[in-house]
Amino acid sequence: MRLVIARCSVDYEGRLTAHLPLATRLLVVKADGSVLVHSDGGSYKPLNWMSPPCAMAQVEPDEVEAADGVTGVWVVQHAKTEDRLRIRLHEVLLDSTHELGVDPGLVKDGVEAHLQRLLAEHIQTLGDGWSLVRREHMTAIGPVDILARDPVRRHVAVEIKRRGEIDGVEQLTRYLELMNRDPHLAPVTGIFAAQEIKPQARVLAEDRGIRCVVLDYDALRGIDDVGSRLF
Repeated sequence: MRLVIARCSVDYEGRLTAHLPLATRLLVVKADGSVLVHSDGGSYKPLNWMSPPCAMAQVEPDEVEAADGVTGVWVVQHAKTEDRLRIRLHEVLLDSTHELGVDPGLVKDGVEAHLQRLLAEHIQTLGDGWSLVRREHMTAIGPVDILARDPVRRHVAVEIKRRGEIDGVEQLTRYLELMNRDPHLAPVTGIFAAQEIKPQARVLAEDRGIRCVVLDYDALRGIDDVGSRLF
């Protein structure tokens, strides 16, 4: 991982345009190619970013940029779209690279771990004709909770949360981008499964072609017979 603290401005072009004026920011370049622009605020969320697959080139500033005090330019181009970040560096305060190694992935809390195990045991909850391939299918950026096959034998990645929020949809989206590059798996679709799914997360998931499934914990455990309910 490369960490750069610099006075910089950022322009995003593609499906929309956005401009960050000159300020001191943290630039993060990850091993998967993603580039994130952070400020000293806003919690964990970057001000702007480019998700993989993408490529970054460091180029010389043009005459106008050089006259404005730009000392270097990063151009980050997405491989599948016209989306592009142009980061203009005026002053680099810190530039360091760190080898983090392979991350073991997120350790699920008790409820999420149980949901994963129960859904794997009762994969037909997703529909007739579904089958389990494996739990914790490893990718380059972490394990997908469940890899399954639908009734026509297509691969499906299932991400499980206790409470489904936008972060979980983004996480599954990154998994799908990677898995669909593997010719042995593609095409891979996604299911976002949780006990509760926030409306914004559902909208984002469905916009990306990801199916949302609300899980009934007690029904999966066999405590609650959904079919015999009056209400």
